[in-house]
Amino acid sequence: MKRFIQFNDKKVDSFLFMQLSDLAKTLTKQADWEVAFGVQSYVDFVNRKIYVSHFWDNRPEKVDGLKSDVCLRAIGTLQYTTIAEVRAFLEQANTTSIPQFAKQLFMLAEDLRLEELCKRERPGTKKWFRTRRGAYRHYFQSQMHANLVKSVYTDTLFAAMYLLLTSESPLEEIPPISEPIDHLMPQIRQLLGQFFDAASTHDVARVSLMMTRMLEEILEKDMLNTYFYLPEHSYGPQGMLMEDIKRSDPLNNCDALNEGKDGDEDVHEQTLPTWHRETSEMTKSFLQFELEQGTQTDLLGEGVREGEAGDQALALVQGSSQKSNRTDYTKQVEAEKIHMQPSGKGEPYGKENKYAEAIFLSPSPPSFAQIREYEQKKEEIAAYQKKLKKMMEQMLEHKKIMPRTDLHFGRLHKKLLRLWTDEQPRLFYKKRTPSIAIDAVFTLLVDCSASMHDKMEETKRGIVLFHEALKSVAVPHQIVGFWEDANEANETNQPNYLHTVISFAASQKKQSGPEIFQLQPQEDNRDGFAIRLMTEQLRKRTERQKFLLVFSDGEPAAYGYEQNGIIDTHEAVLEARKHGIEVINLFLANGEIDEGQQQTIQNIYGKHCLFVPNVSTLPDRLFPLLKKLLYKSI
Repeated sequence: MKRFIQFNDKKVDSFLFMQLSDLAKTLTKQADWEVAFGVQSYVDFVNRKIYVSHFWDNRPEKVDGLKSDVCLRAIGTLQYTTIAEVRAFLEQANTTSIPQFAKQLFMLAEDLRLEELCKRERPGTKKWFRTRRGAYRHYFQSQMHANLVKSVYTDTLFAAMYLLLTSESPLEEIPPISEPIDHLMPQIRQLLGQFFDAASTHDVARVSLMMTRMLEEILEKDMLNTYFYLPEHSYGPQGMLMEDIKRSDPLNNCDALNEGKDGDEDVHEQTLPTWHRETSEMTKSFLQFELEQGTQTDLLGEGVREGEAGDQALALVQGSSQKSNRTDYTKQVEAEKIHMQPSGKGEPYGKENKYAEAIFLSPSPPSFAQIREYEQKKEEIAAYQKKLKKMMEQMLEHKKIMPRTDLHFGRLHKKLLRLWTDEQPRLFYKKRTPSIAIDAVFTLLVDCSASMHDKMEETKRGIVLFHEALKSVAVPHQIVGFWEDANEANETNQPNYLHTVISFAASQKKQSGPEIFQLQPQEDNRDGFAIRLMTEQLRKRTERQKFLLVFSDGEPAAYGYEQNGIIDTHEAVLEARKHGIEVINLFLANGEIDEGQQQTIQNIYGKHCLFVPNVSTLPDRLFPLLKKLLYKSI
């Protein structure tokens, strides 16, 4: 159904976001720095994130503007801004009557200083910053006049300062603002000129404070709007850098207990074994946290791990997920769980899936209704299945009887007499006998998110064709539905179910198939995690050709996965292809596919994607694809 009005339909341009992420990693030369969208542009040192501003949304200069944000933070702030000077400036700015004006003036001047450094270090960024300056000048010209009409004089003065600092002419005209400000305008212009000579963060902070001290007597109110953001949480004590929070000071007392352990102490594995002076007597049990002052003992704890930024005070050990209260899978024949270690060491399933938990489900015995429905769908696709089987048999027979000697290429034969006796001698042969089987393996990954509720029944026709066609030509395969439990997902645990309705072992059995109708639409979908798990299984197979088909109907959507889910899925696809696995997406829809959706899927899977505007035609689209892939495997 075509939607004429869309509310809150703002989507992240996945391809642009991947460009910005790659740019940030390249400029910082560190792979763990991330890009995120925020109201203002700044650096979050603790979480290692570079925020780009929503200021550029819906502007024609969006691409260059966002790239300039990344460049300004990745090169400028990270390399040339002195953290200690910013902290010292914040302490003094907060004592003034107009702290917001002081902080925004500092950020404005510091950004202009860093901009010149970025252009000097990376001359190719000049175009981005030229576009950036033009857009901001146009914006502050309108803001200056709008605030002047509203009598918001502090904001008007700030906009005028930006225009003066970025003007290419020393004769930039500023309209009258208010009598006190107009009286001080010559001194303001003179002091602004000192920003051009600022060679460090210290110089910028010094001039900003001088300007603030001069203006706080005439400015009655602080700034109303935020144009440049100085993140105090990132520079302050609560947002210290890692080298700042590492303890380097010694204990106030370095005494030790004279009493040694006798082996009868009950030391818990989860404790931090530090004694306080007041508890110097050994007891049978203890549960004490580290203190600034304490006494050294010879007790050692076991089984602890290094804490992380994401850990809470009392959550240093791994917990386990609880049973979902929405869908009960306790009656399944078998459920295999893979618990993801919260330590994040290695992160084999991607950084975005650090706390994802894989729960593998096996199918239940099919019901009579499922068997009857399967037989009905099987009859509907019988023509496709028989045609494909006949084609494969003919191709294999042709390959089997194809001559292996007297060829124009191959291994050189020892009998070379024909080189002189024959006009067109055939002196080559092929040593190995061709295989009479298709050397390939398939995995079909089916999106079982809630958005599939209007497509699942028709999708099953395509799945039945997939299963019956591959079974008829003896190609091993598996069919797995995947979804995430949205009700149970939280910051430290995201249960992901993978329902293997057809396993590799059961794919060749004559009675297999009705289990496909146990696939039902569920909740969210974490595509990158599921693709990595299937890649892991396919890598263990010995077949020469390995294929992973993904049936989906939209972008990945799961807990904390909205912004980076597209990139994570794209990285999972690239990883699979590096291991020789061909990943192909079949995008299912019930109507016209808009350009944005199509572009997003192509950003994830590249050219290896097939769009199905009407899911009822899935067998017609799937048949030629299977034919092509099977021919490739012969």
